[in-house]
Amino acid sequence: MKGRESGMPDEVLWASFFNAGAILDHLLPPDRERLDAVEFGCGYGTFTLPMAKRTRGRVTALDIEPAMVARVQEQVRKAGLDHVRIELRDFVEQGTGLGDATQDHAMIFNLLHIEEPTALLREAWRVLRPDGTLSVIHWRSDIDTPRGPPLGIRPHPKQCAAWVADAGFVGVHAVALGDSAPFHFGMTGLRTECA
Repeated sequence: MKGRESGMPDEVLWASFFNAGAILDHLLPPDRERLDAVEFGCGYGTFTLPMAKRTRGRVTALDIEPAMVARVQEQVRKAGLDHVRIELRDFVEQGTGLGDATQDHAMIFNLLHIEEPTALLREAWRVLRPDGTLSVIHWRSDIDTPRGPPLGIRPHPKQCAAWVADAGFVGVHAVALGDSAPFHFGMTGLRTECA
């Protein structure tokens, strides 16, 4: 099931909205050398490849669009990143297909305007190991942006933080992304043993 306002702009335009590597540097935990990570909605691979270059752990990138999956698979192949798995998957309807407590980090970027955001966040909690981290970015709702879903369905940071906490995460806090993402806000959360 595609989320509301799911279309992607041209790849060059899309890439101009962020400095993906710098965003990851703001959001990832300091000890990232062997992180196993899952990315909900890889799109053009804007974050997939920078993530794969920051860890030697398994990176699982999921997307519902066959053309996006094929594009990222080709980029990964050309880059020789053999620790990346890209899968065509409707993770909103079917979940990630990953086992419980198998991931160290989950990335949910530009997706929490979907109709059931807490269900997606609960799936992230399920697949994370205890002490695993979640990172979220989304389009800001307090300014006009050159892209993004309609303002009426964009969640506010406090709303996202409440959803993240409702899904079982603790230590939820805002992360200033600065010049790396002027049109976005960021936050992280931690999975503990119980929810």
